[in-house]
Amino acid sequence: MTRARTGEPSELDLLAIACLLPSLLYVLVLFVYPFLYGIYLSLHPLKMDGISLANYIAFFTDEYQYKTVGITFQIAVPNTIVVVATSLLFAYNMRRGIPFDRNITTILVLPISLGVILLAQGILGFYGGKGWFNQLLLGLGILEEPLVLTHNFIGVMLSLFMQQFPFCFLMLLGYISGIDPSIENSARTLGANPWTVFRRVMLPLIAPGLAMAFALVFILSFGTFASAVMLGQPSGATRTIAIAAYAQAFEQFDMPYASAIAVIMGIFQLAGLLMIILLRNRMVTAATMGVGKR
Repeated sequence: MTRARTGEPSELDLLAIACLLPSLLYVLVLFVYPFLYGIYLSLHPLKMDGISLANYIAFFTDEYQYKTVGITFQIAVPNTIVVVATSLLFAYNMRRGIPFDRNITTILVLPISLGVILLAQGILGFYGGKGWFNQLLLGLGILEEPLVLTHNFIGVMLSLFMQQFPFCFLMLLGYISGIDPSIENSARTLGANPWTVFRRVMLPLIAPGLAMAFALVFILSFGTFASAVMLGQPSGATRTIAIAAYAQAFEQFDMPYASAIAVIMGIFQLAGLLMIILLRNRMVTAATMGVGKR
């Protein structure tokens, strides 16, 4: 590499830019352009000329439509909290390795390979009214009537949890395992009990990774569609904002209105992400370049 003169980019800088270009092009083509085109389309309602906010006004003045925002939050927020908390529990206890940890990890992340549709079918077959779970409880005399665990709020939550727990668990396990064990050992040497070590030492170090995991799970949960259709009540209790957008696009054939709903969903997702990032920036940050598991 030749040394660059002051103020001029070096060959290494040009190489870095060249390597970034495909990624930037990917983001522009598959995210920025569709999002901007969706905004443009949403501002041109059917049977109207020129730019108008009529689609947005129609959404927020129609109770059947704007209630989908609250329903989506009721699904996304509890699911995010449960997924992140459960992932943290498993990852924290497996951070330094346990017997059969590779086998346990494989079992925990197995749902990733199943896909949403196959996972939903499995939940219907296992937790449905005539599924194995209910039949077992009825056969043992524990229940007199089967539990209603599908085609409702619980079914959607089960599906989202099984979809999102594996990658959240892997993310937190990698983050926690990277924290230098000597920090934790020093706290124990000074007499801190396990709860104090977690609360006063480890949690501040884990917090930035925890915030990002929370953000990713929230965004995925907020955009749920297949789970809400197959395991919920898509025209009732689990009619999410994604279902509302789909209905306008492919049932009412009103793409501008569907685009407006999609833009509203994207704004709520970006707002949630921004809030989590701002919170993350206020958290204690520290280097996590430790030696990992020992």
